[in-house]
Amino acid sequence: MNREMLMLVDAISREKNVERDVVFGAVESALAQATKKLHQGDVDIRVSVDRDSGDYETFRRWHVVPDEAGLQLPDQEILLFEAKEEMPDIEVGEYIEEAVDSVPIGRIGAMAAKQVILQKIRDAEREMLLNDFMSRGDKIFVGTVKRLDKGDIIVEAGRVEGRLRRSEMIAKENLRNGDRVRAMIMEVDLTLRGAPIILSRSAPEFMIELFRQEVPEIEQGLLEIKSCARDPGSRAKIAVLSHDKRVDPIGTCVGVRGTRVNAVTNELAGERVDIVLWSEDPAQFVIGALAPANVSSIVVDEEKHAMDVVVDEENLAIAIGRGGQNVRLASDLTGWKINIMDANESAQKQASETDASRKLFMEKLDVDEEIADILISEGFNSLEEVAYVPISEMLEIEAFDEDTINELRARAKDALLTMEIAKEEGVEAQSSVSQDLRDLEGLDPELIPKLHEAGVNTRDDLADLAVDELTEITGQSADDAKALILKAREHWFAGQE
Repeated sequence: MNREMLMLVDAISREKNVERDVVFGAVESALAQATKKLHQGDVDIRVSVDRDSGDYETFRRWHVVPDEAGLQLPDQEILLFEAKEEMPDIEVGEYIEEAVDSVPIGRIGAMAAKQVILQKIRDAEREMLLNDFMSRGDKIFVGTVKRLDKGDIIVEAGRVEGRLRRSEMIAKENLRNGDRVRAMIMEVDLTLRGAPIILSRSAPEFMIELFRQEVPEIEQGLLEIKSCARDPGSRAKIAVLSHDKRVDPIGTCVGVRGTRVNAVTNELAGERVDIVLWSEDPAQFVIGALAPANVSSIVVDEEKHAMDVVVDEENLAIAIGRGGQNVRLASDLTGWKINIMDANESAQKQASETDASRKLFMEKLDVDEEIADILISEGFNSLEEVAYVPISEMLEIEAFDEDTINELRARAKDALLTMEIAKEEGVEAQSSVSQDLRDLEGLDPELIPKLHEAGVNTRDDLADLAVDELTEITGQSADDAKALILKAREHWFAGQE
């Protein structure tokens, strides 16, 4: 019988073109499964087949786990201290084994053994095909539609299958069986049955790879696609950079009479592509990304990583695009948040920001409106800037002498310190005040530190106050204080008519 098994292994190995060890592994798995059925519980069985003689041994084994972990699988695990009683040198993660009776091959259900062996071989074949396919280094999967699977499309290329999920398709495409398909290989998931190669036709990477195939200068390193943003099937933007001054990046990607960009557009169901010149200057990059709209001015906010872009009335609709498409793609392409506005909106926003800065400086620095306006006109918008910009820059302000500048910087630092202390006290107050008081409708969070300082930490504490007591604590009007107290007392009368 052992000789017959060796002959069978050799025959299957040749017929399926897989390694003998793979077939032996399938046989061992089949024998192990058959042996498990003879034991109670979910035991762990290992079978070892001698590759030369066909003889085999069977072992029941226990996985060694830390004492503190406890036994999660009692039939398959053993605690370390127990294992050390049998094998003093054993470590966590190793196995204790015990020889058990082997199941004669003749007692294995023929169909069960056959199915296990064939499944193992199919898995091995599948893995070999995948490894062979992926070793070629292809980034684009080219195949034909084979079938639909729960809304996904299974694409076949030779004996290898890819899965194009509904979410990764171009919306207006209608792919049918037998249609030729090209898609980007995004990942390989061996846990998926049937088609483990995950594909996408909507990913920006797919467009970049299509241009790489159409534009030899990219492969040669003369051009580089820095970023890509897509509204699949409708419109896209790519940012290109030339590493050779003799090569026009936009013209090269467009091609003679648009042949290169048209080839990409045709592959992507008519998706229009704007080709933008990449720039190290973020503002210049954003201006180019908003094409075909003309930009009047632009204000960069580094802290918020945002830009206010001003366009005239004629360009407003173009800059925004249908359904906000143009500005959305430009934002995705550049990585900056883009706020489109006309001249009036820009003026209103700047006036509002100027008023806020003026009020801040007058209150926190204790200066008059004239000095606050001088700071604003010199580009100062925050206390941090007044306190910490290099003093050499402030000395360039003609309206201020050195003593005035030093005084302003000292006041700014004191104000920042005071604000930080107040912030910490506010956090402490928030943690001390009960949740029911914090959640009280109509209670301004800025009042919580004042209430906490006065010993008002619960909703009942607030409800017990008289109107004049609350106004003294918070500085509210009598009407506001009365309304807040009545709100705090509502739960006293809940359920009463």
